[in-house]
Amino acid sequence: MSKKIAIGGDHAGFAYKQDLIVKLKEQGYEVKDFGPYSDASADYPDFVHPLAEAIEKGEFESGILICGSGNGVAITANKHQGIRAALCWNEDLAALSRQHNDANVLAIPARFISFDLAVSMSEIFLNTAFEGGRHATRVNKIACS
Repeated sequence: MSKKIAIGGDHAGFAYKQDLIVKLKEQGYEVKDFGPYSDASADYPDFVHPLAEAIEKGEFESGILICGSGNGVAITANKHQGIRAALCWNEDLAALSRQHNDANVLAIPARFISFDLAVSMSEIFLNTAFEGGRHATRVNKIACS
């Protein structure tokens, strides 16, 4: 496996991000950390925009963003036309975000779920295929341009 994953977030997601990077690398993923690089207070858009741009350019197949609620990183990432970021807090949502929405970024709310659940959701997200069909028609209508 040589799937390239982009990962980032904010200070509230820093610990989960660091531990998740280790887990992903153990599973054979190539991971680029877009920051932050400490748990000091940080502005998530400074990390999310470069991550989203790299996915849009095709440098990474997908991304994972982790912040306290998952909302800020998801909102920021979704400003990019080529990004479909899904805020998930259980395994079913992680699977459906891929199956029905062809999400390319998983947003994780670190303050509201366990690390083990974050790992499980990431694995599901990264290993679930888009179903296409009627869902493709809908996904193709999402972008504004």
